Amino acid sequence: MMILFDQGTPVPLRRYLCDHDVETAFERGWSHLRNGTLLDRLEAEGFELLITTDQSLHHQQNLAKRPFSVLVLMSTSWPQIEKQVKKIVDAIERITPSEYVQIQI
Repeated sequence: MMILFDQGTPVPLRRYLCDHDVETAFERGWSHLRNGTLLDRLEAEGFELLITTDQSLHHQQNLAKRPFSVLVLMSTSWPQIEKQVKKIVDAIERITPSEYVQIQI
């Protein structure tokens, strides 16, 4: 699965997703893009999942017609997120196209 980490998603999470192609918005040069433009680029490049900590994304953007899924981590704290890695990996394995999932941390 092609996964994009949005700004704020802790990069160490990547090491738990070795079965997936993971890139960051920063690596892509997309860290300056506003949400709508970022989502357009994500779609155009064929990403299947956006992992973000932006809890208001679904209020700001219409995600219903997007072909990729969105996984929202409800914290930016790596120590807290690391404790929930199994839950996050399980959610990634179960997520379906166009699904929006929030992970309570």
